[in-house]
Parts: sequence; structure tokens; C-alpha cells
Amino acid sequence: MRVFREALPPRQDDHMPLGRDLIEHDLITPWQLFYALRAQRRWQATLSDILRSRGWISDHDLRNRQAARFATHQVDLTREPPDPRLASHLPPHLCLKYCLVPWAIEDGVLTLAIGRADRFEEIRPQLPPDLRSANLVVAPEDQVMQYLSVTHRKALTTLAETRVAPQFSCRGWDIRTPPRTALLLGLLACAALMLLFLPGLLFAGVMAWALLSLLIAAVMKNTALILHMMPRKNPPLPPPSSLAPLPRISVMVPLFREKEIAHALIRRLTRLTYPRALLDVVLVLEEKDTLTRQTIAQTRLPRWMRVVQVPAGSGLTTKPRALNYALDFCKGDIIGIWDAEDAPAKDQLEQVARHFAHAAPDVACLQGVLDYYNPYTNWLSRCFTIEYATWFRIVLPGLARMGLAVPLGGTTLFLRRAAIEHVGGWDAHNVTEDADLGYRLARFGYRTELMHTVTQEEANCRPIAWIRQRSRWLKGFMITYLVHMRAPRQLWRDLGPRKFFGFHMVFMTTLTQFVLAPLIWSFWGAALGFGHPLAETLPPAVIGGIAALMISAGIMSALIALTSILGQGRERLYPFVLTMAFYFPLATLAAYKALIELLIIPYYWDKTAHGKTAEGTQAHTSFSSE
Repeated sequence: MRVFREALPPRQDDHMPLGRDLIEHDLITPWQLFYALRAQRRWQATLSDILRSRGWISDHDLRNRQAARFATHQVDLTREPPDPRLASHLPPHLCLKYCLVPWAIEDGVLTLAIGRADRFEEIRPQLPPDLRSANLVVAPEDQVMQYLSVTHRKALTTLAETRVAPQFSCRGWDIRTPPRTALLLGLLACAALMLLFLPGLLFAGVMAWALLSLLIAAVMKNTALILHMMPRKNPPLPPPSSLAPLPRISVMVPLFREKEIAHALIRRLTRLTYPRALLDVVLVLEEKDTLTRQTIAQTRLPRWMRVVQVPAGSGLTTKPRALNYALDFCKGDIIGIWDAEDAPAKDQLEQVARHFAHAAPDVACLQGVLDYYNPYTNWLSRCFTIEYATWFRIVLPGLARMGLAVPLGGTTLFLRRAAIEHVGGWDAHNVTEDADLGYRLARFGYRTELMHTVTQEEANCRPIAWIRQRSRWLKGFMITYLVHMRAPRQLWRDLGPRKFFGFHMVFMTTLTQFVLAPLIWSFWGAALGFGHPLAETLPPAVIGGIAALMISAGIMSALIALTSILGQGRERLYPFVLTMAFYFPLATLAAYKALIELLIIPYYWDKTAHGKTAEGTQAHTSFSSE
């Protein structure tokens, strides 16, 4: 150690670097400082972050030295709370962003309690001019955040529910106004009159639309398959050593009634290999969810994992509301989302950082591949796994390569913080907030790119629970379509012709295929030679053409599904591709449930229970980054 000390520059008390100061007070060793300084070249982390992440210095000792460097002292906000009259002196989002709070005022000079004193010189230029010369005291970071969450509870809760601009939100749809009631009754009356007086025309029109949607869906999926089979000439990513320093990444994990899954989740996340000094995992809990809060309270969390508790507000309890609230508590420049049952690839965050470093500035979001770690639980989980593989490995990459906007999945998506704040976060009232966000990002000029990293989830393998989950997704699809189609001309201007038609292609084919499925199924009788009710009114050539469309669409769907699971180690799923025709009728039941809820309870979040299989509650699941 004496050799290292002799190599240090002469002591300069006035502007001594923090590392030298800590060595002078025997709080760290020269070797630890050497390690931290080298890490700073590769990481966007402060010296304090690195030392704390390694457990080389206590928070209390570090705050003491930081306070001494600012010629101030450390305070305990539980014993010396801030002056409540100063709460309105700074907006809460600014206080959360910089982890500070107005603490006292004396002789007209404001004193700020700051939880991240090592970043104050970085923060100072961002503060209002009259606060840049404020006095400082140093406080524990968690106490500052807790004080802000309590003091600004109402403002933060309101912001979480209304963060998205009104024109992009579905809030207010549950209010029954006379014009809305009249419109709904009018539409129902028109449908009833047509059914009564023009049943043939109504049936023919609906049937034609159903078949047209089937044709469009087939063209879209076949195009995606062709693109999947064509090698893409991507420029190779530069080696990690040549990239910019790794960024801090915050990943939010919303939990609600997750007693069975919580411990397994924490154990899975400890396998991540991203530098702990740059890792900020935020477990987002609901205030009224005592079950999960008690479970987490009995668990020792690693330093890089913390809890943010979402206060009860107007009664709305949705995942996007929780995400909106927790967003301001995040520390990272990249914001990610995992679900409670997720098992991400251990190097997933390295891939995210590397991809963003190489991506164009307009790439605001990265979407990973979702797969299941319990594909063989039963027949339903097998079919669900095949469907997910088709969507995430064929369809979504195909949409991206076609230059269309991508409806996001609800997990394993990572966003530039500036972009998600620019577009207004998530719509707290939309029960499929992910798909909505994907198109809102596109409307603001941002792009989403697909990554090959895989996150494994628990396949919902109970029929009733599956229908409930799918009904929520389809209801959200309906809501998202109606929200963005409020002003079609503006949507056209925002997206451009290609993405505008792609938007309709994705939503209308998905919804039509499930809602009008019984009409489409009726033509399977003709395809199999059993005739059709319209055989007497339509020419045989038309019936034959429709039958040919049904057969070819079915064959191509099976081929796409089989292609999506090839090479994934899922050979035991191959025979079940032929049973997918018996799987999708469940989605039709879910679509009718979604339609009813859209009219009655549009914001109802039909919660999916996790941890219902052995794989879901075990920490040992296979990880793949492809």
C-alpha cells in the first residue's frame, strides 16, 4: 500500500479529488480507487456508484466525506425533516430527477437536501438560476425519495393517471354522456334494422369483409415469412471495447398479487451480468397490495434492487399507471420493463447497451423476443408457445423490415428515457399499453428495432385464465385502434401512407379474424366438400375460390408456425402445429368478452396470475441470448 501512496499526487486540500480524499481518510484502498477509476472509463457511473456497488464503502461514510467537501453536514430527514412550507418551491418531477428537496431557508437563502451529492456539479446547470447558488446538506437518497413520494403524493398520483396528452388517451371513455349513448344506440338500431329488412345484404357485407381480412392477413404473414428467410445485410456491431461507456439502465418490474413468483424473480435477476454500478432494478408495488409488499419485505434485496410503492388514487389499478408513477423514480438513461414471471437472458442488458450505442438517434425502443419456459405443461401451453414464436420471430420482425410501425410486447422492451418522456409515457387507462406505445412512438417520428435477446415467461396454460388474459389484450387492441383513429387525417400525417395502412392491416385483421371467425369457419365446410349455406346464391366458382383461399391460408399458417420454432430446440412441438386450428377458437370467445367489457368496463384489468406451474416458481430456467 505504501508504494501506491507514494505514487499519488501531493495532497491539495482545497480541490482534492474524491478518491484521494477517501484514501486520506482510510475509507478505501489505493487498489480499490485504481479499479474504480479504470471502470469509470468504460461505465457512465460516478466514483461513488462504483465503490458502493462493490461494497467497499458504506453509504454513511461516503455521505460524511461528500458533506465535508461541500463544507456542510449530513442530515437525517426523519429527525430533521424539510420545512413543509417549501414543498412548492420546486416541481416534484424536478426534485425526483435530481434527488433533492428544499430543506430550509434562512436569511432568504435556500438550503437543499441532496441525495446524490456526487452528481451536484452535473446537476447545478440544470437547476433554475436562483437555485444554483443554494446551500447544501447531504441526506440519504432513500429518505429524499420517500419524503418526495409522501409530500407530493397527490400530484404524482394525478400525473401517473394523466401523463399522456388527452388526444392520445382513452381516459374519460367510461363516462356515459348523452351524445355517446345516442351514438351507441344509433349504431345498434342501424344494425338491427339491416338485420330485419336487409339480412342478405348485411350477411354478404360482413362475410366479404371477413374474407378480405383473411386475405390481407395471409399476405402480411407470407410477406413476413419471405423476409424472414431472406438474409438481412446488417452492418456488424463494433466490438464492445470500441463503444461509448456503458449507460445506467433502470428496469421496472411491476408486481401485483405475486406472492408465488416474487422470490423466483429476484433469484433470476441476480444472474444478470451487467455492472451493478449501472444497474437499477425497480420493483413497482401497489400500495393496496399487502400480499406482495409483505413478501418483498421479508426478502433481502441486493443493493441495485429497490421498491417503489404506487399510491392508490382514483381507483384505477393498471400496469401503465404503475409504470408512469415509477418512471420519475428511475435513475437510468435507458428504461426497461420486465414482467413478474420473466427470466431474461443474463447478458440481455449488455446487448441493449450495445444496440443503442450503435443505433440511429431516432431508434427510441428495442423489443426483445419473448418465449416460454413451460412449453410442455399441457396442450394449451404448447399452442401458446407456437403462437408466440410466430409473432415474435416472424411477424414482428417482418413488420419492421417492411418499414411499418411495430406494436410492442409488454415486456423486454427498452426505451431511451428522453423518448418515453417526450411522448408522455404510457396511457394509464389503456389495458394494452404496449401496443399503444409502439404506435405513439411512430407518430412522434421514432422507430422500434427488434433484438435477438430472449426473455422466457410462464405460458398461461389454463383455459379460463387464458381467455381472460387474451380478452384484455384484444380489448386493448380495440381501444388503441379507436384512440388513434379519432383523427384519421392527423394519423395519416403523423405516420405517412405506408405506416398508416400498416396500422389498419395489423389491427383490423387481428380483430376481424377473431370476432368474425365463425363466419370464416363456415367456409371450411365448402373446403372439405360439405357445401355452404351460400352455395345456392353464389356461383360455384366463387365458392371454390373461397375454399381454395381457406385451404391455402391454413397451409401457409402451419408452415409459418413450423418455421418459427425450427432450430429452437422445440422439436416436440412440431406435431402440435397441426392442432392450432383448435386453439384459436378460444381467442374468439375472448374477443366477445372484450367487446362486452369495452362497452361496460373499458379500464378493467383482468389480472393474470403467475407462478401456477413448477417452472414459474423455480429460479433455474434456461437462459438464451441467441
